[in-house]
Amino acid sequence: MSATEGNFVLGIDIGTTSVKVCIVDPNNKQVICKQAKDTQANVPSEMGSEGNKQDVPKIISALNSCVSRLPKDHLKQVGKIGICGQMHGIMLWCNKNDKKAWDCTETYMGCRFEVPKENVSALYTWQDSRCDRSFLDKLPVPRCHLAACSGYGCATLFWIAKNRPDKLDHYNRAGTVQDFTVAMLCNLDNPIMSIQNAASWGYFDTCAEKWNVDILQAAGFPTHLLPQVVKSGSIAGTLHLPWYGIPSGTPVGAALGDLQCSVLATLEKPDDAVLNLSTSAQLAFVMPPQYSPAQEPSVAPVEHFPYFGGRYLAVAASLNGGNALASFVRMVQQWTLELGFNVPQSKIWDIVMNLGVQESAVSALRVIPTMLGERQVPEQNASVLNIDPGTLGLGQVFRAICRGIIQNLHSMMPREMLVASNISRIIGIGSALTRNKVLQKETQDWYKLPTDFVSAGDAAMGAALAVIANYTNI
Repeated sequence: MSATEGNFVLGIDIGTTSVKVCIVDPNNKQVICKQAKDTQANVPSEMGSEGNKQDVPKIISALNSCVSRLPKDHLKQVGKIGICGQMHGIMLWCNKNDKKAWDCTETYMGCRFEVPKENVSALYTWQDSRCDRSFLDKLPVPRCHLAACSGYGCATLFWIAKNRPDKLDHYNRAGTVQDFTVAMLCNLDNPIMSIQNAASWGYFDTCAEKWNVDILQAAGFPTHLLPQVVKSGSIAGTLHLPWYGIPSGTPVGAALGDLQCSVLATLEKPDDAVLNLSTSAQLAFVMPPQYSPAQEPSVAPVEHFPYFGGRYLAVAASLNGGNALASFVRMVQQWTLELGFNVPQSKIWDIVMNLGVQESAVSALRVIPTMLGERQVPEQNASVLNIDPGTLGLGQVFRAICRGIIQNLHSMMPREMLVASNISRIIGIGSALTRNKVLQKETQDWYKLPTDFVSAGDAAMGAALAVIANYTNI
């Protein structure tokens, strides 16, 4: 089937800070147009700094905006839709026989989906840290290889059931925000979740492909909220109504993990590893086909997440990436405001990156940038070491933060592990990395492997490629 017969594919990535969409031609696997929009969806949490929540209506509004700005003649030719998004998080919504959690407003090019705020909870994201160590230690031990961590959907739902049980009286469905999006587009009464997203919630046995229902029920968990799980790459349903020119009846894939889709869009050879550094940071490579995870849960620096075709990714997933640099830039801006100046963050970014590149020698200043802790050490904070009068230049501090981000990742997945796994090259992606020459230099210095930094492969493209591969059996 040619592209002119409706064979274009729309890829969607609902990320932590932005929504990205692209249209891919499956004949050559090339992106022919794309759009992106910051969601600005963060909302205050009742948990203060320990909570991290986002406004779902704002996320869906950003999605509508992105899709509406794609060329109309291309939207009319979309024959499949692939979706991925930020992993681990959870939101709740209410579907009743006479009322869905979403509305649809007609436009001249089809409908615009809208989400009344009263029909959905906030999105509790992967950055949510309300489940402290003492709370997690009281949870039942999962029957799977991935431990329950703060920010994981099942752990958050355990917390809600214990501390905010009234919320469960208002909602009867749950999923990731990308699962909600698929349910909305397809008008599904019950959400459908891929193995990738189910594993990211915890309490899901990836080998048996089943939730730990018996363990969860015995602990008083609301198991009626667990979504139906299908294989990653499966079709979840079809577009219920025309959407900005995309025809109704268009197949929609079950939502996938953004990490897996980023790797799928980036890998060129089996001996490549992918470094994805945007809000957070992940270094990943594909495990051999025969690999099967142990069934005992462990919180380790390197975890194994389901990929495609029954294979797994070895992943060092740091909670601290571009968000650490963004916090530094916000701090500098706040200091300038307190001194009576108003310097835009964009100018601060330009200055600190230029100064960081100009630093010819690595100073003794050391920044440990783990403001959010790490899943294996959630109580860890950030710190600064070796301060002296000669290490306080703006460029020196910025470079030390960049070095700390990569050094922290290297401590989780060192060069020796990559070499032992026959990895011979690192491909770097993500906006925080591809725009930052200092981070690139630190990556090369720490890993001492051939590196390529590319901006082409992203999660939205990977979501499109995944649905192409499944639907056409390529």
